[in-house]
Amino acid sequence: MANSASGIAVSDDCKLKFLELKAKRNHRYLVFKIEESVQQVVVEKVGGQAETHDDFASSLPPNECRYAVFDYDWTTNENVQKSRIFFVAWSPETARVRSKMLYASSKDRFRRELDGVQVELQATDPSEMSLDTFIGRVTH
Repeated sequence: MANSASGIAVSDDCKLKFLELKAKRNHRYLVFKIEESVQQVVVEKVGGQAETHDDFASSLPPNECRYAVFDYDWTTNENVQKSRIFFVAWSPETARVRSKMLYASSKDRFRRELDGVQVELQATDPSEMSLDTFIGRVTH
């Protein structure tokens, strides 16, 4: 079903990979891109379980918008293992205006397809993708 605001559809592979990340925990992160030629959100990159936050942050292109999901694990001060699934809307200042508008108008519809996201993050600069940002969002 296409997004009424932007006409962008979501590929079944996006939903399938997200379910694998959420239920089976066999991916650390997913990067999605809008394939303009087919007017659809597709999976661009799948990060393996061994990959880190740095691998995730560096997988986002410096001059192009993307959506991403990151499975963030941490240990609390009480030594309890916790996990949160982040949805990241990556829209760098240097991206084309048309691209930023397309990603912005498609975001809510795409985000609703990913049932189980716990934290949403809008990032326009690599500093907003720092590990401290993620830690700050789960500890407050």
